[in-house]
Amino acid sequence: MLTEPSLVAQLRRHHLFSRLPEAALQEVCASANLKRLPAGAALFHQGDKADRFYFLFSGQVKLHRVVCDGQEKLVEIIRAGESFAEALLFTGAPHYPVSATALKTCQMASLHASQYRRLLEEHPSICLDILATLSIRLHERLNEIDTLTLANASHRVRRFLAQAQEAGDGVIMLDVPKRLVASKLGIQPETFSRILHRLIDSKVIAVQRRRIEIIDLQGLNSYDD
Repeated sequence: MLTEPSLVAQLRRHHLFSRLPEAALQEVCASANLKRLPAGAALFHQGDKADRFYFLFSGQVKLHRVVCDGQEKLVEIIRAGESFAEALLFTGAPHYPVSATALKTCQMASLHASQYRRLLEEHPSICLDILATLSIRLHERLNEIDTLTLANASHRVRRFLAQAQEAGDGVIMLDVPKRLVASKLGIQPETFSRILHRLIDSKVIAVQRRRIEIIDLQGLNSYDD
């Protein structure tokens, strides 16, 4: 059961719950499980039965899957204030297509999927808001596919840096290890590091630990190794 007022308020602000009537939200909270997961612990594995979805209050969760060549592929990093596995509410898939592992110590709500789906059927107007959010996520995935199908690793890294800069100020703060960024881009960690070093040597970027600053945006866009 989820009873802590501050946690209920966080849940209420999320698009999945912001338009639920108060009685419906209380029903969700009454059946929710509050979970704490230490860093490195698995929440669920690819192929496990999918009957719950999650809202992350604090920490980070890595969604990943094993692809056909046996390698692990990073799918997404879930951050505080985000939900995950909710797409299964609409697909009806019986099993999780990814695994979920805590990158940092996490606190999250585990939510009953069938109960929430019933609430949506009782309040169909909420579905429009959810559809809009899922459409945004779809466009993000299409952008990722575009990145992964570019000709070479250098182009992938350049595109990632150009898209990741905060507010267009040329600064990228990596909140996950570089090996996970490399996995998201479909390249090896050493390849990612090598490309960053070449961009540093060309005075296109400056790197200080996990802070990357784009010094020459035009040079980044035209760089080709």
